[in-house]
Amino acid sequence: MSLDPKLLEVLVCPQDKGPLTYLEDKQVLVNERLGIAYPIEDDIPVMLVDHAQKWPA
Repeated sequence: MSLDPKLLEVLVCPQDKGPLTYLEDKQVLVNERLGIAYPIEDDIPVMLVDHAQKWPA
């Protein structure tokens, strides 16, 4: 399932407040500037710094 485009417009990285790239097939939101990705679980972005994963994995 895809995230709502309006939600994607307002979501930013909690660390640097910059835009994120949505990778629907991987179910993550990626911040390429910091090399991290935030997981999407049950169609809900987990925007917690502690849950950020190294990107690319």
